[in-house]
Amino acid sequence: MMDELHTLSLRTLAGCLRDGTLSTTALLDHYLERIARLNPRLNALVIENPSARSMALEADQRIRAGSPLSLLDGIPVLIKDNLLVKGLRTTWGTQLYADFTPDHDELPVERLRAAGVVIVGKSNVPAFTLEGYTDNSVFGVTRNPWNTALTPGGSSGGAVAAVAAGLVPLAIGTDGGGSIRRPAAHTGLIGLKPGIGRVARHAGLPQILLDLEVVGPIARRVDDVRIAMEVLAGGDRRDPRSRCYPGFGVGHHKTGPLKILYVARLGDHPVDPVIQASVQRAAEALEALGHQVEAGPLPLDVERIAALWPSVGKVGLAMLAKQQPRFDELSDEKYRLMAQEGAVISSAEYLAVIEEFSAFRAAVGELFAQHDLIMMPATAAQPWPAQQAYPEVIDGRQVGPRGHAVFTGWVNACGHPAIALPCEPDPDGLPIGFQLIGDMAAEETLLSVAQAYEARSDYVQRWPSLARE
Repeated sequence: MMDELHTLSLRTLAGCLRDGTLSTTALLDHYLERIARLNPRLNALVIENPSARSMALEADQRIRAGSPLSLLDGIPVLIKDNLLVKGLRTTWGTQLYADFTPDHDELPVERLRAAGVVIVGKSNVPAFTLEGYTDNSVFGVTRNPWNTALTPGGSSGGAVAAVAAGLVPLAIGTDGGGSIRRPAAHTGLIGLKPGIGRVARHAGLPQILLDLEVVGPIARRVDDVRIAMEVLAGGDRRDPRSRCYPGFGVGHHKTGPLKILYVARLGDHPVDPVIQASVQRAAEALEALGHQVEAGPLPLDVERIAALWPSVGKVGLAMLAKQQPRFDELSDEKYRLMAQEGAVISSAEYLAVIEEFSAFRAAVGELFAQHDLIMMPATAAQPWPAQQAYPEVIDGRQVGPRGHAVFTGWVNACGHPAIALPCEPDPDGLPIGFQLIGDMAAEETLLSVAQAYEARSDYVQRWPSLARE
């Protein structure tokens, strides 16, 4: 069994720790051996935690005493390098923060630590977590375990590469424009983007994307994601947006056949035909589970949101440049230019953007009075060369930097929860993923539907050949 520990579910691993057939140190050693052997080919984990073994030993003592802190007690976890972990560098993928070591955990990490997880280290990100691929001037490029010439996507690229290769069973990422869902799709994983406020946030890096970026789990199984959410979710007085939510498991949960709007494409935006075909078959699978799946266009003005989207990151970087005297000296030219463009956006213009987002959120709320879930591809393109920022051509047509990401950003703009799930891979065996978007506080509904789909799917828990070496 020891050679196959990385293939076991979180619930099974927790059971082995509790019945004494496995120690937390042995579990940690298993993953550290895989990290030492496979990570040099991926560059997924970029900062190791020197305290991981002491965390494992403390978990061992608690579990042997019969007082585990949670199902995650003793489980190795990787944290994305834009989330603060006390005593570990948080570089945010930029030389500006290359030497920054926080003296505290930010709130989601604080909750994980209180649950007894063993923090193995930090996962790689693009600079300022603003890209759809993963490369930076501090640690370099991260590669996809399914084909190391290709990207795993971004900005949670290091997180998904690590989980897909079996370097850790669980990673914590962030999603500010699709940064959990698209990478999960590119690597055959389950990735949950919670709704705004469902995972409380406090005491982290500057929020340059307003409230659009949320913290969520990435794993191989739906139940693993559920277990992580039981630790991460919940209100906190330090985050007013979180306080309206009930405890996890008692939210906006619908059972029985659901009404699902299936959106195959957005307007005239190109989509790789192999993705369209695969997601269509996933829609048929959901229909076979008894849901009412209706194909049609998305009745929302997502083009307007897409046009406004770049101004959010630019103004966020302009704010950061004003706060950090060495921003121009230590940031790549691309981000210096973005900050300069953000600095000339007037307060009136930016307030208008916020008002447009508010109106959009109202429209999405009305849409969910008609549908329980919305289904669409997680990404418009399959993975591209690892050091290339984005695919320039999709289905024979030229696209810009967000051409591959057209399906995800609007979900961040409205703040609703969404989950990415694997569907039939492409002819080369590369994963393809789709997403389900739910109403506010519908994370439990998403997980229930996902778990039923998972039970009937041949495409969940596939392993790249690299992970089997």
